[in-house]
Amino acid sequence: MKLETSEYKKTKIFRLGELFCGPGGLALGAVSASAETEKAVYKIKHVWANDYDKDSCKTYVRNICPDAPESVICGDIRRLNVKKLPSIDAFAYGFPCNDFSIVGEQKGFSGTFGPLYTYGVNVLNHFKPKFFLAENVGGIIASNNGKAFEKILLDLENAGNGYALTAHLYKSEEYGVPQTRHRVIIIGIDKKLNLRFEVPAPTTLFDPVTAREALENPPIADNAFNNDPTRQSELVIERLRHIRPGENVWTAQLPGRLRLNVKGAKLSQIYKRLHPDKPSYTITGSGGGGTHGYHWEKPRALTNRERARIQTFPDSFVFEGSKESVRRQIGMAVPPKLSEIIFTTVLKTFAGIRYPSVPSSWENQMTLFANRSCT
Repeated sequence: MKLETSEYKKTKIFRLGELFCGPGGLALGAVSASAETEKAVYKIKHVWANDYDKDSCKTYVRNICPDAPESVICGDIRRLNVKKLPSIDAFAYGFPCNDFSIVGEQKGFSGTFGPLYTYGVNVLNHFKPKFFLAENVGGIIASNNGKAFEKILLDLENAGNGYALTAHLYKSEEYGVPQTRHRVIIIGIDKKLNLRFEVPAPTTLFDPVTAREALENPPIADNAFNNDPTRQSELVIERLRHIRPGENVWTAQLPGRLRLNVKGAKLSQIYKRLHPDKPSYTITGSGGGGTHGYHWEKPRALTNRERARIQTFPDSFVFEGSKESVRRQIGMAVPPKLSEIIFTTVLKTFAGIRYPSVPSSWENQMTLFANRSCT
C-alpha cells in the first residue's frame, strides 16, 4: 500500500488492477470510495485494467484514466503478460458471466467463459494483493449443481498468501440502485492481515429508489450524452400502448395481431414496461427484440442515458461506440453506486472503522471453508 504524506494526514492508497474491466462501473465506484480516521485517509487509485472490447476500453480511458490511456490494455486476456504489469495491492474483476447466467444454457465450467475466472487467480498468485473483489451473476450459485461456485471459492481462498473470504448475494435495490439487479460479490482479504470484511447493511431496504426518481430527479438534459432515442416501428408502438406499467408482452391483454408467436420459455422482460413507482427490472446488455427496457408512459425503448441512470452512472460519464455497443456496455456493468458502497466498507475495514453490517449469504459456508483449510 502506497503512503502519501500531507501537512495534516497520511493518505494510504491501494493501487488497483482490474481484469474484464468493461466500461468502468467497478472502477468508478473504487476511485470514488474513501475512508478517513483522525490520522489517515484511505483511498483507491487505478493502476492498470484489461478488457478485450475496444469500445469498453475507450469508455474506461475517457472516464477513469484520461491522463494514462496506456494503463488500459485492450486485448485478449489469454495473451496478457501479467508479469509485465505494474505492482498492485488491490484487485477487482467481474469475470464473464455468460455461462453462469440464468438467461442461456448455463454451461458453467464446460462453457467458453466459465474457466475465465482462473485468470484472476493467476493475478492473485503473482501480485498477492492485500484485498480483491470478484463479481458475478446470481446464477453462478446453482451452476453445476453448486460445484462451480464451491470450486471458485476454494481457488480464490487458496490463491496468493491465502484469503479470508466473504461472499454475499447483493440486491442492488437495497443499496440505492433503482434496479432489481442481484449479483454475487466476493471480497477476499489477505489472511496475514487478520481482518474480517463484513457485508454492509442495506441502505434502502424499505425505501428503494424508483424508476421515476432515477429518470426524472433531476430531468435528463435534452443534449445529454448517449441520449439518442431508438426509432420504434409502428407495430412496436401499438403493442406498447396495450402494455401497462409493470406488464410484459405475456401478461398484457393484447389483440391477436400484437401477440408474439413464441413457444417454449417466455422471458418476463420481453416488451416489459417499467413501473414508475418501483425499481427497474434488471437492465441487460443482450440483444434481440423486446429486451431494451421500455418507458412506463412513453411507447418507446429507454435511451442509453436512461439505462445509465438506472445503473447509477452519472450523466457526465460518457460511453464510447455505437448505440448498440453502448447499450451492451451499460447492461454488462456493475452499478457504480453499489461498487462505491462495497469499496468504501473495504477501506473502512482496513482503517478500523466500524459500520452497520449484516450476515453474509454464505456465513456458514465460509466457516466450513475456513475449518477445512485448517485441517
